[in-house]
Amino acid sequence: MSRVMFGRALGPLGATTPSTDMSAELSSLVMPSPVLTASGCAASGRELDQFFDITKIGAVVTKSIMLRARSGRPTPRMCETPSGMLNSIGLQGPGIEQFIEEDLAWLKERGARTVVSIAGESVDEYGKLAQKLRTAQGVDAIEVNISCPNVANRNQVFACDPEMAANVIQTVRRQSDSQTPIFAKLSPDVTDITEVARSVVRAGVDGITVINTALGLVIDLETMRPALAGVTGGLSGPAIRPIALRCVWQIRQALPDIPILGVGGIRSGLDALQFILAGANAVSVGTMTFNDPSAPMRVHNELALALQDRGFESVSQAISYGHRGADIFESDDEGETEPE
Repeated sequence: MSRVMFGRALGPLGATTPSTDMSAELSSLVMPSPVLTASGCAASGRELDQFFDITKIGAVVTKSIMLRARSGRPTPRMCETPSGMLNSIGLQGPGIEQFIEEDLAWLKERGARTVVSIAGESVDEYGKLAQKLRTAQGVDAIEVNISCPNVANRNQVFACDPEMAANVIQTVRRQSDSQTPIFAKLSPDVTDITEVARSVVRAGVDGITVINTALGLVIDLETMRPALAGVTGGLSGPAIRPIALRCVWQIRQALPDIPILGVGGIRSGLDALQFILAGANAVSVGTMTFNDPSAPMRVHNELALALQDRGFESVSQAISYGHRGADIFESDDEGETEPE
């Protein structure tokens, strides 16, 4: 059986050479591609649309939006790390009203599928955001970023407590259009991520996004103080990919039927394939876009080749295939190998 060749020509951006069926589903959201952007790395997609047609990928996941405009944390708020980066942006953004009037309206006019990421400092704020989006045009799904501190409860992070996470999801579910899929974005900074996953599923979530960034810190050896003004920041990039894959794997084993959007350090189609084999229904490409703005479309094309070269006719055939054991491929009578 043939294997993916790293130097293989992929054709122009937006063109998928293989015949692989690349359609994907996340709950009721049907997409032409399993590759989405990741929240926080491409704003609302305007910048990336200069480098590839954003309507060709699965969806644009917007930067997390809050109820009111925020200027974010003081600088410096980004620094490089080995195989990744730390950010402490602080959810800078225009606020929900301006977002709906400008960014969401532009995405709808552009024809992009849109997953709106929301973040709040209290359960009540999440509910108000969901209310605003309920009547907004162009919302295909909502990603609930619950990795924010709960200011009403001594800055505990919602995603690190199953009960608090469930409270947020229940509130968003009540205030949202019943036809709009809701995804909970979970943090890896917990002892048992499956416990939180089960909790948000019981609360009514339609799918799970894993993972958010991992909390990290860098010391500047010139100043001998933390490199970020906010001291700690979120670690993203290839450094966290094994952690993200582990989380996808564990949640898929615990919850065989829940849709999963895999996120964390995806640079190539081969990286994306690992997530799908581990149980993800689709993937988000984030930090890589800072280095290669065309990364989501490139990953789509590379993933199509990787699937074809392994005998898969569609993305759906490969989902959770890694759970079938070490002997993934079986030989037929003619000596070729195909997935079951």
